[in-house]
Amino acid sequence: MDIEVAIAILTQDTRVLMQLRDDVPNIIYPGCWGFFGGHLEAGETPLEAVQREVSEEISYNLSTATLFGLYNDTHDDGSHITRHVFIVPLTVPLTELRLNEGWDMALLTQTAVETGGSHSAIAQQWRPIPAIHQRILLDFFASVNK
Repeated sequence: MDIEVAIAILTQDTRVLMQLRDDVPNIIYPGCWGFFGGHLEAGETPLEAVQREVSEEISYNLSTATLFGLYNDTHDDGSHITRHVFIVPLTVPLTELRLNEGWDMALLTQTAVETGGSHSAIAQQWRPIPAIHQRILLDFFASVNK
């Protein structure tokens, strides 16, 4: 099975906004830090999908989104996933966002990404970043630190 998703690297200063995914067993990467975004709907472009998903998940309307890259991966179940990754400037304070999906959200530093996770105020514990998301973010930080 082929799956396409569009995800946003939401940037503010030198940090990236991540979602702490719900800690339920029937979703991918439960209880881990992940990107905002999701599956493309029928007939939807990756840009339209990332705009829709970010609006649904945190009530933020994207003023601009730049394609950063495509990342392909195969899950344990054999499904193939293509991630359309967009860079999106976050131009409002977190207090203006409404978390409609997920357990927590936080602006993570490059150091947190390099160490593979960050503390969640809501979970009151350190939570990991999945390897594919860490790789994408390390590529992003390498590109902006050139």
